[in-house]
Formats: sequence, C-alpha cells, structure tokens
Amino acid sequence: MAILGIRRLVYVVDSLQTCVNFFVDYGLQLLSTESDSALFEARNGSQVRLLLRGHPDMPASKAVGLGVHECVWAVDSAQSLDRLCTALSRDHHLQRSADGAVHFVTPFGQAIGLEVFTPRRLAGAPSPYNAPGHINRLNEPRKWIERPVPKAINHVVWMFPDVNEAFAYYRDRLNFRLTDVQTGFGLYVRADGAYEHHNIFIADGHAISPSYDNTLQFQHANFGLEDIDEIMVGKNFLERRGHAVGPWGLGRHRISSEAFLYVPCPAGGDAEYGADGDAVDDGWKARVWEASFGTVIYVHNPPDWLQHEPSWQVAYATPETSHHVGRAAVHAAD
Repeated sequence: MAILGIRRLVYVVDSLQTCVNFFVDYGLQLLSTESDSALFEARNGSQVRLLLRGHPDMPASKAVGLGVHECVWAVDSAQSLDRLCTALSRDHHLQRSADGAVHFVTPFGQAIGLEVFTPRRLAGAPSPYNAPGHINRLNEPRKWIERPVPKAINHVVWMFPDVNEAFAYYRDRLNFRLTDVQTGFGLYVRADGAYEHHNIFIADGHAISPSYDNTLQFQHANFGLEDIDEIMVGKNFLERRGHAVGPWGLGRHRISSEAFLYVPCPAGGDAEYGADGDAVDDGWKARVWEASFGTVIYVHNPPDWLQHEPSWQVAYATPETSHHVGRAAVHAAD
C-alpha cells in the first residue's frame, strides 16, 4: 500500500472570487484566500486549491482549458514516498515544494504530485432505511440536514488522447488497480491503498461524446456526501443561491453504484456530489460494461442516448481478452 487517494486538486481559474463563492456555497471549508489563490478543505482534510491563471505555482501541465491541472495524491508514509520517488527519478524531473509534496509531469503531459498525508477519520451516521417488511428505523425520524458538507474528494476525471498510455502509466508507475472498463468511454482505476470504486476515471478522448475532443482535459471531480438526502439538500441549497445544476438531475450509476448530481463549476468542468458508491479492495474482479448499460440504473432527466431500453451487457475481464475502449485496446486484466 502506498497511495491512499486524493490529497489535493489544483484548479487553474480565470475568475477567483466567482470560484471562491461557488465552493463556499458547495460546502467546502475556506481555509485561506490571497489575491490570486484560495484554499479549501473537505471534512477528511483533502483540499481544493484555486490558482488564478498566471500564478507562479501553476502546474506545468499540458491540460487545456480551466479546471484541475494537477492532482496531488496522498501517500501513506515517508518510506513509500521515497520508494516512489526513487523509481520515478530514473526518467522524471522531480521538484519538492515547501509543503513536502513532490511534483512531476508524465510523458503525456499530466502534472501529478505526491505528498505524505493521512486523511482524517470520518464517522458517518446516515439515517437507517426502512422498507416494506424491513424496519431499521423505529420511532425515529430521518435526520434533518441544513446544508451539504463534502466529506472527501473521491475521484477525478480527465479525458486523455491515448487512454492506453495513461492507464499503463498509472498501473505500472503508481501501482493503481483497474476496477472496471466502460466500452467506448474509458477505464475506472483506484489507488492501491483506497477503497473507493475508483479514484480516477481515465476517459478516452476519442469517445463519441460532445465534450470529448481528443485533448488532455479535466472533466469533473467527485465530492463524497453521506447519502441521497444530503445530495438533494445540496441541490436545493445551491439553487437557492443562484447556481444551476446539471441537466441530468439526480441519478445512480450502474458502474460503481453511486448516486450522483453533477453541478457546472465556474472553476472548470463539473463538481459532482456523490454518495453510496461501491467499496472495493484487491478481491474485486474487473468487469467490462456496455457503455449505456453501465452509465445509469436511473437518472432524473436521461439524455437522448440513454432514452432506449438498456442492453444488459456486462462480463468479467479476463487475461485472454483485449477490451476495446473507443479506438484504443486495453488489456484489462494485465
């Protein structure tokens, strides 16, 4: 075990105050602001840093557009960090910042950081569910929630020009694990010390989608909430403050099982509220999903390409099978 999940997302933005206002309303805790930067925190200590375009700390990333230009990954110990850095230093230029994080750029132009960090322990207490014939909450109302408070940053999504190259890098250089394959769209991958279904979705930039344009580009970040109630409280809270939510509305993915709500973010891409996703470890077996079947179990406002009845197509990945993601082939169980 070495990488535990996301420590910090570094956004490059054009309007700092607009983005600060958004993330305050979104529920993150504002730790500090400067004329050209701001720092926010989720409940477990993971962070969002906003940098005004041109800031001297801007990552040396080839990502285009606004959004996350660097992900700093949480490493479990100084020994693990040294081991990773020793291997990376053979063919990477590593830079250490004042906070102890190590920064580098991949061969395909993505800025990555590594920092020793232990997330705070969380003590979640979602309301028990009642169902016909199954009482879990007797003489007790559901919990009332005033506003959403993101507990953790669960995953981040970029589009990649070469999905095979990106996946091989995360697998071979950073020891990430493949969780699932969504044919035609990309790969769900988790850090070796994480239990989230995925910490990064490696989206295929060649996929047939209006937002995929074959560039290295940020798409969205997922912020974990307690349950669907907190997601919907968050939706109402944001709308009362003038923020629009995404056109899909509330839904639940079939891949990862997670309930979701996408919110357009002025810092770039979407900020996704998520809850009740699958927890997995190395006992999980990767699956290969037909794209639309894997996308949702249900969604409030399905787009045109999800209006048809889904084709129930899913299978386990095997070492003998080469699974195609868009125009790229990925050996899923290597």
